[in-house]
Order: sequence, then structure tokens, then C-alpha cells
Amino acid sequence: MSEACSHDCSSCGSDCAEREVPQNTRNDNNKNIKKVIAVVSGKGGVGKSLVTSMLAVKSRREGLKTAVLDADITGPSIPKSFGLSGKATCNETGTVIYPPETKTGIKTMSLNYLLDNETDPVIWRGPVIASAVKQFWEDVDWEDIDCMFIDCPPGTGDVPLTVFQTLPVDGIIVVTSPQDLVSMIVEKAVNIPVLGIVENMSYFKCPDCGNIHYIYGKSNIDETARELGIKTVAKMPIDPEVAKYIDAGRAEELDTAALDSVFEAIKNC
Repeated sequence: MSEACSHDCSSCGSDCAEREVPQNTRNDNNKNIKKVIAVVSGKGGVGKSLVTSMLAVKSRREGLKTAVLDADITGPSIPKSFGLSGKATCNETGTVIYPPETKTGIKTMSLNYLLDNETDPVIWRGPVIASAVKQFWEDVDWEDIDCMFIDCPPGTGDVPLTVFQTLPVDGIIVVTSPQDLVSMIVEKAVNIPVLGIVENMSYFKCPDCGNIHYIYGKSNIDETARELGIKTVAKMPIDPEVAKYIDAGRAEELDTAALDSVFEAIKNC
């Protein structure tokens, strides 16, 4: 334990032996959320927010009441994926926040909804960012939700640890790219099952000849998954059309078939 320890484990990134088990953070705003799934990655730029959006779309198409909590405070992208803008509304006392909904009824919460300008930089220290994530969980009126997806920032810093140790996470989905390492994330997810790995940008299928090309070289993701005891692996191709849909805020029109096996693992957890 550090001499400067604040004894607030929920906002601390240290992995010390004295870490306390956090108290249950269920309240009237989130007590009816049935399943919480964290989507994580070891580094940025691997398509974590894309996978989060696609899983939410898949969940909603399956008839589930779905929500996305955008925990990537310094790089929020969920609102853009779904074409959402403007500010979130609150009750008269400002103590309860109402989450904006997408066209198909996916409830979302992101820091973008609270900023004066969506492009304003967020220059906060780790504990403050972690506290914002807790506020999204505790102060947003989520109502009845069958499945909530949490879009975590990359790495294993304050926010992912806050999510793992403070929120009632039922399972984790790890997003990676070819030749990337996933063991670091899995090791940090103590006592939370890793339901699957999604390898994004796994290959490119030529639209003319149909041949498959491994732009980044063939990965060893299947072997890694077996070593880590993870049964479900999904592989998503490089597809420029996907980026166009996301940039246009049309995530709800994407084909989510590549994530069918991962979603089955989520339903069965």
C-alpha cells in the first residue's frame, strides 16, 4: 500500500494486496439492469467502440432492452456511431440524468452529452475520470435494461479497474487486432469471466476475386484463446464500408453476423 493511499479503492489504479472489495453500487437508477458486459482492449485503435456498437445493435435486434455506457471519457465515440448529438436532460433537481436514445431505442450515456461543445478536450486525472464513470452508472435513470455494454478506454488504467471492481460486470469481451497481446487484459479481469475475443481487422477479402489476404500477417489468436481458456473467438474483416457507416452515425444499419458467436456467449453467461 502506498503512503499516499486515499483508501478509495474504486478510483485507484494500484493492484495492491490491501485492495478492498467495493460495496454494491445498485440503486433505484440501475437496479433493473439485468446483465452488464464490459468491452475492453489492450491498446487503442483496434475497433473497441465499433464492436461495442455492433454488439448493442445485435442485442436490440434480438428484442432485448439495450444500453451503452460510454466509459471512454477522454475519447468518447458512441454518440457519433449512432448519430446522436446535443445534451442529456436531467430532473428538476439535477440529480438524475436521462439517457439519450438511438433510433431503435438503445439507451446511451456519454460525456459528450454533458459538454458545452462536443469537441472540447477533457483534461482530467484518472480518479476524476473514474468518478465520472461511477456517476454514469449511479445517477443515470436507466430503467429496465436486459443488457448493458460498457465501452471501456484501452489499457488497464483507472477506468477499466473501476468498472471491473465497482460495477457488477457479468462478463468481458476483449477486442484485439492481429499480432496484439490480450493476456494483460485477461490477467487484470480477476474473478470476471472473459466471454470471448474479437479480432478486428483480421483479414481482407478481395471484392473482385474473393481471395482472403492477411494484411497484418496471420495471427495466433486461436492458440492464445486456448491457452487462456477462452472458448469463443470472432474474426472481423477489414471493411472500409463499416467506417463509412460509423462516420455517418448509421451503426444500426451494420451487418453484425460476424459477432453472432460472441453474442451467444453473452446471452448464456
